[in-house]
Amino acid sequence: MRSLLFVPGDSPRKLEKSLSTEADVLIFDLEDSVAPARKQEGRTLLAEFLENCNTNKVPQARLFVRVNALDTGYTLDDLAAVMPHRPGGIVLPKCTGMADLSLLSTYLDVFETLYPQADGSATGIIAIATETAAAILGLSEYQQGCDRLRGLMWGAEDLSSDIGALSNKRVDAPEQWSAPFAHARVMCLFAAGAAGVAAIDTVPTELNNPEALARETQQAYRDGFSAKAAIHPAQVPVINQAMMPDAKTQEWARRVVAAFEQDGATGVATMDGKMLDMPHLKQARKILAMAGAGAGGK
Repeated sequence: MRSLLFVPGDSPRKLEKSLSTEADVLIFDLEDSVAPARKQEGRTLLAEFLENCNTNKVPQARLFVRVNALDTGYTLDDLAAVMPHRPGGIVLPKCTGMADLSLLSTYLDVFETLYPQADGSATGIIAIATETAAAILGLSEYQQGCDRLRGLMWGAEDLSSDIGALSNKRVDAPEQWSAPFAHARVMCLFAAGAAGVAAIDTVPTELNNPEALARETQQAYRDGFSAKAAIHPAQVPVINQAMMPDAKTQEWARRVVAAFEQDGATGVATMDGKMLDMPHLKQARKILAMAGAGAGGK
């Protein structure tokens, strides 16, 4: 998983078009992109679309739905509309910690009993985990573990509103996050690492600047994020390319794996006169797995 594309859930044209993109995950949105007056229409349209996806054998693991936050009163209606069609996962906005994650998981237990999958697969959850100040304080809870959790995504726009920030970027360096938001980003990265799930970078801040998007995505990859969200199909190829190890890094990883294979099961190896241990091997395997995903896998 390198790219996740948000798609308005009440637009049949955009829903259909999204299937032809190269996004690894599609997030059909019933939250921010659907006005309150159109929530029910959005649910109906999205349910029909998901049923067509099932008929046409679209891989369910690629199909996620962002429901409305738990405190809106809309969440159960959203789930009741989409869970009969068993999307691969649910994206939970404004998640404040394990209590919210556990509540959603309980809801999903019920819906999965009503609408079981033939293979018994469970619905995954991606939590958007930095949209409020309370959510930042709950990031350490995710290390407790949840079998459904697939990733933690960070976001800045709602957090700006919640804490009263006038801007989330630095005045002297507009492509860089200001201190509170840089902190939220890093804490989300650490929380995902502690929980053993994907760390997902936020959506781009500029819509029509592929060069800036490439820089932003490359920085996210270097820092440890394994995926990035998008809000327009044109952003997906840029993200997929930038969220990848370059040729030099891939070659390093192949040589590390080969060195361990040559030295046997000792737990250490040498390469270019330097000692390597298990963290190097783990990193090398992660790099090659990402490279393999870019070569055709998801």
